[in-house]
Amino acid sequence: MLRDPIPPAASLSLVLALPLLSAALLAAVPAGADTLIVGNKAEATVSLIDLGSGEVVATLPTGVGPHEVAVSPDGRLAAVADYGTGPAPGSTLTVIDVAGGRVLKTIALGEYQRPHGLAWFGADRLLVTVEAQKAVIEVDPGAGAVRRAVETAQEVSHMVAVVPGGSRAFVANIGSGTVTAIDLEAGKKLADVATGEGAEGVAVGVDGKRVWVTNREAGTVSVVGAESLAVVATVEVGAFPIRAEVTPDGRWVLVSNARSGTISVIDAEAAEVARTIELGVEGSDSEGRLLQFGEGSPVPIGIEIAPDGKRAYVAAANADAVAVIDLESWKVVATLATGREPDGMGYSTVEVAAASER
Repeated sequence: MLRDPIPPAASLSLVLALPLLSAALLAAVPAGADTLIVGNKAEATVSLIDLGSGEVVATLPTGVGPHEVAVSPDGRLAAVADYGTGPAPGSTLTVIDVAGGRVLKTIALGEYQRPHGLAWFGADRLLVTVEAQKAVIEVDPGAGAVRRAVETAQEVSHMVAVVPGGSRAFVANIGSGTVTAIDLEAGKKLADVATGEGAEGVAVGVDGKRVWVTNREAGTVSVVGAESLAVVATVEVGAFPIRAEVTPDGRWVLVSNARSGTISVIDAEAAEVARTIELGVEGSDSEGRLLQFGEGSPVPIGIEIAPDGKRAYVAAANADAVAVIDLESWKVVATLATGREPDGMGYSTVEVAAASER
């Protein structure tokens, strides 16, 4: 159902638990070429990390509870979902100018609360899940306005992914254990597909034919046909699978297992786990953090894969770090320090200007 729009409204160092960035890794990424934007949800900031040096080049304020980050197609802007915390729901987006290393604007979402999942599908079109309204909204970041909303009518509509070309979106619903298919051209809901208990993360294959849904309570990943809207395979992974990302070549699907503290690597064609990667970092105190397993897990959540497919970056929420995985050796080769409780991340090929130039 389409609803009426509303009006617009300290630098950190590398963690030493693992080897510092190797010479080979440094050579693979020219200094200043790429930037990782990390949302630190327990301190209402984002860290902008230069992936050539591994250093935080800017720490910027956001709204409370910055859970997810998404970067515009040209890499210039990063949108941050200000989810809120506890009984106080958030209702804003923070927009970051990546090159300028600064907050560009804050977008008020009005009646829409608990913004979480984000997905760009054009230069000026951004999808945002709003859990409190059981819906996904379309925001024009430039105008700072909500253009339309489509109700999922599902519980805890959490993450969203868009098929190549932008014709269809899929929303994972934790409370309902479903994924909702949305026709973005018509602005309407198509169907709810039952996947598994705690359906949280969602990713679309590079060819747009398969949708990967992580079911955190079930400990599985469901493979859904993007056209048939039917589950075609179910893959058992680690405990509490929470996010999924597909490599640029479409061959692998990386899944973060928050309770296990591991990454499952799924062979996309075979729909089976090919290997499991240990992050090699220990979780610190869990007091005051969202996920408190009490088992020393680093709680891997967000995953970002470099456009060349050579590296993956995994946010370890309970270790205040990002693990860097070499996708050729399938080993963790470095760890980057972040703010407290990193979660969602975005990858940009835009360089952050030196402090003296901002």
